[in-house]
Amino acid sequence: MVESDLYPPVRDWLAANGYTVRGEVRHCDVAAVRGDDLVAIELKRGLSLALLAQAARRQRHADSVYVAVPRPAHRARWRTRSRDTLHLLRRLELGLLFVDARAVDVVLHPVAFERHRRSSERRAVLTEVAARSVDLNRGGSRGVPLVTAYREAAIRLVCALAELGPSSPRQLRALGTGPRTLAILSGNVYGWFERVARGVYRASPGGVAALRDYPALAARLRAQFAGRGQRC
Repeated sequence: MVESDLYPPVRDWLAANGYTVRGEVRHCDVAAVRGDDLVAIELKRGLSLALLAQAARRQRHADSVYVAVPRPAHRARWRTRSRDTLHLLRRLELGLLFVDARAVDVVLHPVAFERHRRSSERRAVLTEVAARSVDLNRGGSRGVPLVTAYREAAIRLVCALAELGPSSPRQLRALGTGPRTLAILSGNVYGWFERVARGVYRASPGGVAALRDYPALAARLRAQFAGRGQRC
């Protein structure tokens, strides 16, 4: 379908709902009036940032604005893959219509958006930022290991164990390895630790080798633990 093919079914849908409809009115693809209610609809072959910007401009004078695109072949699959797109449309208070030669399917009506922050996700972000002592990740990177707060804490433990030798969580916490020391040692997510006796751990060969993958962070931690045993 080309954009002009979308017009007849959209026009008929609006007319069936009591609107007076006109095409191409002062840059609006479709303008529809019912009483004092003015609806603008932008017709496009697909969703794009340019289309959303265009529709947002129509909000300066229209009471409601929709974007209309051809109906996807598999609507259920489209909704699953396009949840973020639908969320963006809701935030922008734009409606969405799927159109084919026979009918118009209303996916979203443009309604006022009420923003609700998710407190648990907000806390998770704030906690992660606070728990990282240095910024080692390049924003926008893909396919490279990230230094999360958890990974940083695990590397700190490897350095401390390489410095002290086999130690208990209590001894390590006294060096400043933090309250998650026991959980990280016992969980051993990366295989960097070995338990040598009840309540006593050491750095595994893999853990010591892993320090070479994070030279900047390892160097920073070497300074923290310097002079307390063998160096990392």
